[in-house]
Amino acid sequence: MDMFEIVGISTKLGRFLKRFQSCSADERTRDYFQLYVSGLISNLSRKNCEAIALQAGVPVRSVQWFLARQVWDHEQMRTQLQKIIAKKHAGKHSIGIIDETSFVKKGDKTPGVQRQYCGTVGKQENGIVTVHLAYAIDNFHALIDQDLFLPEAWSEDRERCRAAKVPDDVVYRQKWKIALEQYDRATNNGIVFEWLTFDEAYGGKPEFLRQLDQRNQLFIGEVPSAFYAWSHLPKTTMKPQKHGRKRIKPRLVKGQSGTIEVRNMLKYSPVLRDQAWVKYHIKDSGKEPVIWEIKECEIFIRKEERGMPWVKPLRLIVARNVMNEKEEEIKFFVSNAPADVSLDDLLLTAFSRWRVERSFQDTKQKLGLGDYEGRNYQGLIRHLLLCSLTYYFLQTQWLALLKKTTH
Repeated sequence: MDMFEIVGISTKLGRFLKRFQSCSADERTRDYFQLYVSGLISNLSRKNCEAIALQAGVPVRSVQWFLARQVWDHEQMRTQLQKIIAKKHAGKHSIGIIDETSFVKKGDKTPGVQRQYCGTVGKQENGIVTVHLAYAIDNFHALIDQDLFLPEAWSEDRERCRAAKVPDDVVYRQKWKIALEQYDRATNNGIVFEWLTFDEAYGGKPEFLRQLDQRNQLFIGEVPSAFYAWSHLPKTTMKPQKHGRKRIKPRLVKGQSGTIEVRNMLKYSPVLRDQAWVKYHIKDSGKEPVIWEIKECEIFIRKEERGMPWVKPLRLIVARNVMNEKEEEIKFFVSNAPADVSLDDLLLTAFSRWRVERSFQDTKQKLGLGDYEGRNYQGLIRHLLLCSLTYYFLQTQWLALLKKTTH
């Protein structure tokens, strides 16, 4: 029995949803919380408003209205969910995971829809992209925040945004900035991440890494093979050049090398090239142990776009998959962890992104995360939130069942 087959769940769900009653002053609206979440848990093939309404025997428009226009505070619901997780699931080696997912959509009315890269299908497609923050500790993981990535073309067309009820203050933001806002919300609500991890789409943004470090957040994230850095801290000077205008900004001392890609650092920099690979047992999978070979060195990144070096060193970890016999698979990670943090701890975190991938898989296949078919921004955000809320509830029920069967 998995968490989607738990018996006698309705009563437990009702008790759980009472914790969110303050999100609406209207009793009928609170009833729709349970109606909608029950629809998400059900065996419906599509978890959209029409299917949920027909199964519950209520007018379709009433469910559409509840989701898109009814007055209730979904931001307070998100805050309450995060505070519950902060209280109930705190502990050692808690991991925050930043990732995005996509949904193929037809037409041009769904908020944020356009032809763009959709990781779900691995190509350019007409669809939407959402950014998420997950939390994982021990056997528990959950999606704790979600937001729509609004493309620039949408942001610049406010008439189109207003037709989809996208608020005027919701504008184009780079995905890493959305992720940083989600991180700040979660920590303000009491969630403590011992570690934060992310893929190269976020790790490849130096300003994102610097912002996390300024928040005293330990991280290890993947970066692209074309990520630029110095293998040694270059010397800088404020002295003016002999010819030309007097400089008031620092510059590299003449003869100092510029940044290079980390993949070239692996090939040509003696600090990595001449270093022996060391095997590390990452984890046990269902079939066989997962083993990668590792090299590590210090690197330095720019403190601003095209600027001088940031004097704080980061750790570059290069991982090579020894299990992949068909082709060489190499990943590059960077971390701000001090030197006394073991590679075992770093690799455990770096290879934890499967937790958010599993969350996406479960919520899409079982809870209809991508089944929203409306044209309303608030409806979309609420649907994503209620899927996350439902997934958290099911996780707690599964953990309780696991604890009971192992004692």
